[in-house]
Amino acid sequence: MSETHTEIRDAVRRLCGQFPGPYWRAKDRDRAYPSEFVAALTEAGFLSVLIPETYGGSGLGLGAATAVLEEIHRSGCNGGACHAQMYTMGTLLKHGSEGQKQSYLPKIATGELRLQAFGVTEPGAGTDTTRITTFARREGDDFIVNGQKIWISRAEHSDLMVLLCRTTARDESVKSSDGMSVLLVDLRQAVGNGLTIRPIRTMLNHATTELFFDDLRVPVTHLIGQEGKGFRYILDGMNAERILIAAECIGDAKFLLIAHLPTPRNGRCSGVLSVQIRGSSSPSPGLMCRCAPRT
Repeated sequence: MSETHTEIRDAVRRLCGQFPGPYWRAKDRDRAYPSEFVAALTEAGFLSVLIPETYGGSGLGLGAATAVLEEIHRSGCNGGACHAQMYTMGTLLKHGSEGQKQSYLPKIATGELRLQAFGVTEPGAGTDTTRITTFARREGDDFIVNGQKIWISRAEHSDLMVLLCRTTARDESVKSSDGMSVLLVDLRQAVGNGLTIRPIRTMLNHATTELFFDDLRVPVTHLIGQEGKGFRYILDGMNAERILIAAECIGDAKFLLIAHLPTPRNGRCSGVLSVQIRGSSSPSPGLMCRCAPRT
């Protein structure tokens, strides 16, 4: 499988070299957030590759973003701490008003604002997102939000959150996927004023949380797109998310192969590892690896 965006990959690899294994093991032991690593990625512009140049980003495509995240993981680092900063803004970019985009995207591009949390999953909905019950009731110039979310990653390390909630009850909607809306929640103002964030301890140091909404006021001006059309907006963002996380998984696989693949010469691949992924239609599906000398 040939690699693209070699200049980006080389730059990411050099940056990741500043954060070796002991850095990550210490963060995992202390269950700490890798702020230094995230700051370095932000300063280098890698987290804003998908934001158009008009709003201060690089204006590159999904291929460049996958190269960034694959190389982070191939280098033994963890993009999961900040990868949502790359794709969560897609809901705002595609469906937000021009005023919203002008207000938020340039600051997201520089890292002045962190938008790396999105609230979708609920404990009572399972895998059927249409069964969420977190509800936003219109009252004057505000929505009043009540409900609960779970497994919401990086909420404690984000300034903004994309929130999917119901504005029309499921049984009152024409289709089950109707009646859901997207709100952009300013977490800096919300915490302690109707929003409670509780960390969930997991086996991995993943900074995930559960959220409790108790009459949280969100200005109507923070509604993204049309009321009741939020389910489609969220899916737009999830499409990019799945692709980018798949790139991280490929990077993880290459990291492990590079570290542990034996070679006849010295037991380790010290050169360039090429990996070909064969699908199920191949006579011999699986991975074919080759270690070649560096040139």
